[in-house]
Amino acid sequence: MMTRRVFSTSILVGAAAALLPAAARSQNVVKARNVVLVHGAYADGSSWLEVIPYLQASGMKATAVQNPLSSLADDVAATKRILALQDGPTVLVGHSWAGTVISEAGVDPKVSALVYVAARAPDAGEDYGALAAKFPKPPASAGLVDRLSNTSRVISTR
Repeated sequence: MMTRRVFSTSILVGAAAALLPAAARSQNVVKARNVVLVHGAYADGSSWLEVIPYLQASGMKATAVQNPLSSLADDVAATKRILALQDGPTVLVGHSWAGTVISEAGVDPKVSALVYVAARAPDAGEDYGALAAKFPKPPASAGLVDRLSNTSRVISTR
């Protein structure tokens, strides 16, 4: 089980790795000053609450996306709306389900790096169902429980 401290540390390590100077990496990298954080399927934007102050303290502008979790297309659209508000190179971070979301939204020219936190990392346009079939099926794949109607629903990947 991942604790909040381990989760927060993972985010910071991932963001720091994405921001290493170009001399320390094999490719030419643009230094980002923005971080957009995308939550997974069993969370909301507030799940980044403990991470954001650390990023801000390091001089980064940090923004959390509030995904509707109604479909992949809707989540990508919400992420792209936040990316459009960024004023320069941006690190896009995704947890869990958001790995698929950031793969799709990460083709935006403002995105300088993608950071996957406990997330699958498909290529943009890769069939998530085909990728997921390569791994053991997690219990959560049965669907999400809609707390208001107490019904189950599955997030569509199309």
